[in-house]
Amino acid sequence: MASLSESEVTNRGSMWELDQNLDQPMDEEAGRLKNMYREKKFSSVLLLRLAFQSLGVVFGDLGTSPLYVFYNIFPRGVDDDEDVIGALSLIIYTLTLIPLLKYVFVVLRANDNGQGGTFALYSLLCRHAKINTIPNQHRTDEELTTYSRQTYEENSVAAKIKRWLEAHAYKRNILLILVLIGTCTAIGDGILTPAISVLSASGGIKVQNQNMSTDIVVLVAVVILIGLFSMQHYGTDKVGWLFAPIVLLWFILIGSVGAVNIHKYNNSVLKAYNPVYVYRFFRRRWNSDIWTSLGGVMLSITGTEALFADLCHFPVLAIQIAFTLIVFPCLLLAYTGQAAYIISHKQHVAYAFYRSIPDAIYWPAFVIATAAAIVASQATISATYSIIKQALALGCFPRVKIVHTSKKFLGQIYIPDINWVLLVLCIAVTAGFKNQSQIGNAYGTAVVIVMLVTTFLMVPIMLLVWKSHWVLVVSFTVLSLIVEVPYFVACILKIDQGGWVPLVIATAFFLIMYVWHFCTVKRYEFEMHSKVSMAWILGLGPSLGLVRVPGIGFVYTELASGVPHIFSHFITNLPAIHSVVVFVCVKYLPVYTVPTEERFLVRRIGPKSFHMFRCVARYGYKDLHKRDEDFEKMLFDCVLFFVRLESMMEGYSDSDEFSVPEQVTGGGAAGRPMMMMSGAAGSAFLAAEKTCSTTMCSNGELSFSSQDSIVPAQSPPPAPALRGVMAGGGELTARWSASTEVGDELEFLNRCKDAGVVHILGNTIVRARRDSGVVKKIAVDYMYAFMRRMCRENSVLFNVPHESLLNVGQIYYI
Repeated sequence: MASLSESEVTNRGSMWELDQNLDQPMDEEAGRLKNMYREKKFSSVLLLRLAFQSLGVVFGDLGTSPLYVFYNIFPRGVDDDEDVIGALSLIIYTLTLIPLLKYVFVVLRANDNGQGGTFALYSLLCRHAKINTIPNQHRTDEELTTYSRQTYEENSVAAKIKRWLEAHAYKRNILLILVLIGTCTAIGDGILTPAISVLSASGGIKVQNQNMSTDIVVLVAVVILIGLFSMQHYGTDKVGWLFAPIVLLWFILIGSVGAVNIHKYNNSVLKAYNPVYVYRFFRRRWNSDIWTSLGGVMLSITGTEALFADLCHFPVLAIQIAFTLIVFPCLLLAYTGQAAYIISHKQHVAYAFYRSIPDAIYWPAFVIATAAAIVASQATISATYSIIKQALALGCFPRVKIVHTSKKFLGQIYIPDINWVLLVLCIAVTAGFKNQSQIGNAYGTAVVIVMLVTTFLMVPIMLLVWKSHWVLVVSFTVLSLIVEVPYFVACILKIDQGGWVPLVIATAFFLIMYVWHFCTVKRYEFEMHSKVSMAWILGLGPSLGLVRVPGIGFVYTELASGVPHIFSHFITNLPAIHSVVVFVCVKYLPVYTVPTEERFLVRRIGPKSFHMFRCVARYGYKDLHKRDEDFEKMLFDCVLFFVRLESMMEGYSDSDEFSVPEQVTGGGAAGRPMMMMSGAAGSAFLAAEKTCSTTMCSNGELSFSSQDSIVPAQSPPPAPALRGVMAGGGELTARWSASTEVGDELEFLNRCKDAGVVHILGNTIVRARRDSGVVKKIAVDYMYAFMRRMCRENSVLFNVPHESLLNVGQIYYI
């Protein structure tokens, strides 16, 4: 063997030292980055401050329930004191079992990194079992710092439940339908809460003026609703600092008035805290109107489902402190005080809250009540926006315009189209019913359905995510259903008295969501089955006469691997491709957010001379496309950074496969080398691909494989159809070919960008087959087609210039 020179030995030793330094594990950095997205530790002072702030966001709806509960329990008046005490006892223990024990101390723990609601539970389940109906996830997605999941032993109960859920598609569809039912009824809640809260608060005007017409009260409520919805585009950030003081003042008011009424009128109502009176209440009213009374009692816990849905910027402990120290005691005092007043004034059961207020503070109390009702309405409206955003991200709702209303809080959004739909429906409900009783029946139906859906979803959450013992799961489920099923029956029996409203609203939204999701899944399956193989790409040589014209082509696809069918459709009809082709896949994952530094994955397709890349942009269901973001620039910067990094990495290894740790920050599995990227690409985690099967973990692991190769097409003059779009000509093409030959790929990419950028979007039209049934034809050919025409285009979503847009259409029959 020939001896090595001294310089070669030195270089070899330097390279070995470099490899050793690069291969150092970064377990500490990975753990640190993952901990960034776990629940933070808060000081006691900060925790109390957050508990105070949560009053205005989370508890407004629950706190305004005393305005209308007793009237809905006794719509025909009160006959006996025992009925009032029994109803109060039922209210007390319903508040204890559902909001306090079930939600505050159990369900709130099932949050998805601080995000609550039905879709948050669903996304949590999708990460622990393969139940997502759109199978666009990859194992690299599981390396995200926000992608937390559990592992199971082979024979454990959780593993068996997981396999059972994943076994058949119909089980996944049933779970999705259950989630959509809960979501749609929660949207109905966002319509009914402003209606009943504002109408009940406005009713205080009539208490002081008995001759006033009900139409005047309704008109005042409608004016307040119009003003409330008209101010939504300003966002809650502008007036949010007022919410917590208003709601705190409201709780102090109702608690103080309740304590005064207990002392002033009848302190014997305190015996209602004995649960025996619940049994007596059922026994006394079983043969009369027990179901009417149960429907009214149900309204005492309305807002509990919003308590979970509005969980966002506050830690669970802060909400638990606020509820146990302020909300729960004040609500008990308020209901007990009203019961004491009603026993002494049975004829005043209607508007019992306002009539029980001392005359000296009546009008200040009216103002506070109206303000609290507005705050409660704002909370449910904001929760509805959030629900629509989550449904959109998971492919269950048409694309609508989403506007940021705060630079500080990304979660505060405004959806104009949904806002005006909610306004119209709120006004219709308020003006159509004109009384609290029928709106209350509708409201209770919506709330109890959401609670039942939450109970059913908690079963797999407790088994798969928490790994709870089956005894605890059964105990939780049975106790919840014992309380919620009678309320559900009571609300269903009132369908003809207003309970049909949330069912109609939920059905309409359910049809929209399910039809959109069904067609979206079919479109994705079509893309998967018709994607182009790498063998086909190998045939794109000179024999087909392909032209590499100057410029960059961003080809948008739903596929994270493989070449989309629209690409072959495009070059078949126009046998020319751009000098640089980037396949862009934008996909949403079942996580609440994807950190910016982990959002983009860049991979190379084929050898360098072919200049083909793939860029996968990953988003969570809370992430938004900002209006001021230049998506095109972000994509191009990612490609440039990838090329620059790739050229550096090639000098550090002579093997076909290698991995390099990151330099600044990192995250990923323990013991795995990582790499951090910073600069123009926005610190994106990047990877290289030379085959469709080669993948990159989000921790930045860079892997190469030299298996598939593509014969680059020659570069004759640009095709006439593209000559007007792309600048340059034969001379510019020759210069670029020369720059490629000398390996200056970065300069080549910049010149391509200067020549022009074209965004190629696939426009797959879904149609029902001729032999399809009538229902399917109506759903696909009319409903889905109408929603496709009305929804926003992807080009608008990503701020693609109209002059750079090229749509490639194709029809798919299902």
